[in-house]
Amino acid sequence: MLFNSFEFLLFLPIVFLLYWQVFRGRRLQNLLIVVASYVFYGWWDWRFLFLIALTSFCSFTSGLLLEHYEGRRRWQQAVSATNIIFNLLILGIFKYYNFFVENLDALFGMMGYHLDWVTLNIILPVGISFYTFQALSYTIDIYQKKLSATHDWVEFFAYISFFPQLVAGPIERATNLLPQFQRQRRFNYADAVDGMRQMLWGFFKKVFIADSCAVVVNSYWGEYAGMNGISLFVMGVLFAFQIYCDFSGYSDIAIGTARLFGFSLMRNFAYPYFSRSIPEFWRRWHISLTTWFRDYIYFPLGGSRCSKWKALRNVFLVWGISGLWHGASWTFVCWGLYHAMLLAVYHLSGINTKHDHVVAFGRVLPSVKEFFQMLMTFALAVIGWIFFRAEDIQQAYDFISRMFLNLFDGFSIQHGKQLLLYVVGLTVVEWLQRDKQHALQFPHVKPFCYRWVRWCVYYILLILIAQNAGLEQTFIYFQF
Repeated sequence: MLFNSFEFLLFLPIVFLLYWQVFRGRRLQNLLIVVASYVFYGWWDWRFLFLIALTSFCSFTSGLLLEHYEGRRRWQQAVSATNIIFNLLILGIFKYYNFFVENLDALFGMMGYHLDWVTLNIILPVGISFYTFQALSYTIDIYQKKLSATHDWVEFFAYISFFPQLVAGPIERATNLLPQFQRQRRFNYADAVDGMRQMLWGFFKKVFIADSCAVVVNSYWGEYAGMNGISLFVMGVLFAFQIYCDFSGYSDIAIGTARLFGFSLMRNFAYPYFSRSIPEFWRRWHISLTTWFRDYIYFPLGGSRCSKWKALRNVFLVWGISGLWHGASWTFVCWGLYHAMLLAVYHLSGINTKHDHVVAFGRVLPSVKEFFQMLMTFALAVIGWIFFRAEDIQQAYDFISRMFLNLFDGFSIQHGKQLLLYVVGLTVVEWLQRDKQHALQFPHVKPFCYRWVRWCVYYILLILIAQNAGLEQTFIYFQF
């Protein structure tokens, strides 16, 4: 079920009313969430439900076994490893089997051999990478004694399948979300209202900005051979905002929806295009995934607290895996290694990337240095997104080559001029609100202290959303 669908507009208020008016006890509310989440997820294909139920059952059981074998570390290691391998095996079969078979066949074909393995006609379950990582974090956190195992299967199944963030994150940790299922929730009017504002902004970014960009990008991306350099860069910029508004829009809707039910999800985006360096960009983009890789792969490998070359090895390994996580294609792997290379350059050059505050904090405009830092970071990100969007590595190489070689071959923008105005408008609004959790978190100053002003903003956004409602583009990150 898509957030930007008529079905969801019916589904959400029904579940909301049942949750607060009928199922008032904690356990009953958790049970309702499980049922509603399985209806939400099964709307695409009911067969997917067997996989998420299996993942939930195995991870729940592993938690009980880890508790049972407390003090017997080898048994705990065996239980933890078994569950991790089993879940990764499911993910590998459904997402990567054909990729590895095709590449192995190509490799042996170069030596004159052909494998008899066959590819499988497998439908990739929506969001399998997201809920698999969420399940893995539960097992790992119990093994590392950061969390106690739950004995309530209802609250655990609710934790894995919680429908607002089930198919595209944020990837929640059990240490944050599971305790919220273990305590009684009470309706908070102010929190729910602000959650609806965040949902509205998410729908605006997704339906009006991202879907509009998708129409142009999908229509003209393959015609790059006939475009001048500046038009190609504009196409890259439009895709950069398409994927940002698509994914951060989903996260805003997910976080806002969860707040309607008394839950607090982690922040997933913090205005990444206002970053002053690539390391800062990745502290602000898809925060739940980058911190997952940091805590469960990068740190156990030694992180940066080892020799310089081992630290670089860790960076390339983690980002290679991150690229592969996004999709079974060499373009995603190249995208990950491209960012690993950039991070390595920052690391070796000693450039300050420890920005722990909002850019131009307390000022309307950034300094000249900050402006050029943001511009350079954004340009580097756009180049990376070209690899992400390309159908194959050759197309990405040709696209980038033509973009730079033909950069001064005419300054006319061939496609997407109107969309650039939308992008500029969005950027201005988010710049003014960059110290807020979301752009509709209005300050208590004039003119926003007046209710009629706020409602004018809401109606304008609703009209713009309705204008594009017929496009109904699938969220990009559903494929991951």
